[in-house]
Amino acid sequence: MLRKHGVVGKFVEFYGDGLADLPLADRATIANMSPEFGATCGFFPVDEVTLGYLKLSGRSAEQIALVEAYAKAQGMWRKPGDEPVFTSTLALDMSTVEASLAGPKRPQDRVALPQVPQAFNAATELELGSQKNKREAKSFTLNGQQHELHSGAVVIAAITSCTNTSNPSVMMAAGLLAKKAVEKGLKTKPWVKTSLAPGSKVVTEYFNSAGLTPYLEDLGFNLVGYGCTTCIGNSGPLPEPIEQAIKAADLTVGAVLSGNRNFEGRIHPLVKTNWLASPPLVVAYALAGNMQVDLTKDALGAGQDGKPVYLKDIWPTGKEIAQAVEEV
Repeated sequence: MLRKHGVVGKFVEFYGDGLADLPLADRATIANMSPEFGATCGFFPVDEVTLGYLKLSGRSAEQIALVEAYAKAQGMWRKPGDEPVFTSTLALDMSTVEASLAGPKRPQDRVALPQVPQAFNAATELELGSQKNKREAKSFTLNGQQHELHSGAVVIAAITSCTNTSNPSVMMAAGLLAKKAVEKGLKTKPWVKTSLAPGSKVVTEYFNSAGLTPYLEDLGFNLVGYGCTTCIGNSGPLPEPIEQAIKAADLTVGAVLSGNRNFEGRIHPLVKTNWLASPPLVVAYALAGNMQVDLTKDALGAGQDGKPVYLKDIWPTGKEIAQAVEEV
């Protein structure tokens, strides 16, 4: 939306009644993506939500009072109903916001979650021309077990340090989803290379505090370090049998990461489609194992009782996420 409007060299301020319901962590996530929408900066005015975050993060009452007084004195305090004068404006109905990914090759190519299989197939058809999406699956052996690798296979699922790991709500959502998945008996598909590389030790501390680390590790999301890893191409090699299978069948496979960049070949030279997603969706795609799975209606796998388990069965509620964040 912002790229289409054209905001290069501009300051983008977010305003409107909807801000009152937007947590500070979400504001920070949006503002931190100003390079992705092309602006010089993204700015949210100071308000009660800001002060609430300062209190939550341990700032003193004196410091919080000073911030409030300064913002009001400088005319930077947001008042409900105020509409500042801007050079130009855009309107977004927040009720229209839906779960989405970006891909397969550019961060601005938003795809609604139910449309991801079609987007993958369209990209593959464009690449293959008349062959369309007819590449055969390739068998491979990993850890003594035989599997088949299909077109669309998710071979990398990474919770990375870019933007999203500064947001405790989405990180807690990923941990809670992992917990529910493990309790249902779901497992990460064997061809998916998983990793957890948050931006700071604070993330692992609140995972540990919430008791979610064992569930993430059960699904293969082990801590590999702090800072830039998969997002800048430091995913490391795939298991050799998987690399050989991709090469032998010339398969178009995918990576799903909670980063900001997804240009072709950036994540791994053998991975042609790269999808940007929230941390809980990264976990979900590791369970599904293929970009051609519609997470809104297809099963992620079979539970320990043999029955199909769907994303809706393990997606944490807003109340569960808020409670987990508050408790840590």
